[in-house]
Amino acid sequence: FVLVANRKGAEAADADHPYGHGRYETAASLVLGLLLAGTGAGILITAAGRLQDLGSMPPVGVAAMWAALVTLAAKEGLFRYMLATAQRLRSPMLVANAWHARADALSSLVVAAGIGGALLGFNFADAVAAIIVGGMIVKAGAKFTWDAIRELIDTGLSPEEVAAIRACIASTPGVLSMHELRTRRMAHQVLVDAHVQVNPRISVSEGHRVAETARRRVLASHPEVLDVLVHVDAENDLMGNAAAELPDRETLLTHLRQLLGTEPPGFEHTTLHYLGTRVEAEIFLPPGLADAAMHQRLKDGLATDPWFSAIRLNERLDDSNA
Repeated sequence: FVLVANRKGAEAADADHPYGHGRYETAASLVLGLLLAGTGAGILITAAGRLQDLGSMPPVGVAAMWAALVTLAAKEGLFRYMLATAQRLRSPMLVANAWHARADALSSLVVAAGIGGALLGFNFADAVAAIIVGGMIVKAGAKFTWDAIRELIDTGLSPEEVAAIRACIASTPGVLSMHELRTRRMAHQVLVDAHVQVNPRISVSEGHRVAETARRRVLASHPEVLDVLVHVDAENDLMGNAAAELPDRETLLTHLRQLLGTEPPGFEHTTLHYLGTRVEAEIFLPPGLADAAMHQRLKDGLATDPWFSAIRLNERLDDSNA
């Protein structure tokens, strides 16, 4: 069961599973946790039955003790090997399977304790030990089951892990602040979503570079992170997104030409900054188009304009005589 789940979980992402197949391991951990809890419950029920009828317990010999001790040593060795491997691979499924081996080892311990007690004349010893160990196994199984359920409902990382990732992103050059960070586990890996605020007047390409730098920093310093999605904001969008109510680019460009009050000039390039409830524009014009009259018309129009808060005219220098 574990081998099949591990094989499926290692498959590459595809169209139906764009984040990979790691949740196969999570589902396996859930099933293994339930099996582990069932094993412990079975030990508890059996032990309770033995305590009620101590007289019917069959006699045991020394050979049974040796068999129990050999089994105990083998299962404990298997548990330690699998647990070390699971920690190296950061696989919750293998951790659960390792504890399944520990459950077998503890069962052998119960047998050894019972045989030892029976050889010493204490027929109830194995039943009492079985109750203690059975409770431990049920507790371990319940823990793995709960951890798998938490992952399946996208529970975030611990506060310490989140704080470390937040500090890594916030310290990235160009990031002014970070107002949202979401994390979730997928088997032994982690997915991160972050909203960062940058200077609202930088270019789209520079904003993208800041985001990509933050992403690479997290991946480099946190090996367990599979991917980071960094959303770039010009302002804190948790305070509202008034810019979404403003007109689109084409409408604003038409309005700009109306503010100029002349035939549409040849805009070489126009940059719009959507900031809060208003827009700032930077217009780049060919040589000779901007004059004092154009500046005055823009100044007069901005006084009562419902959309623009500032307009900057930039004129390219004519280098024809250079």
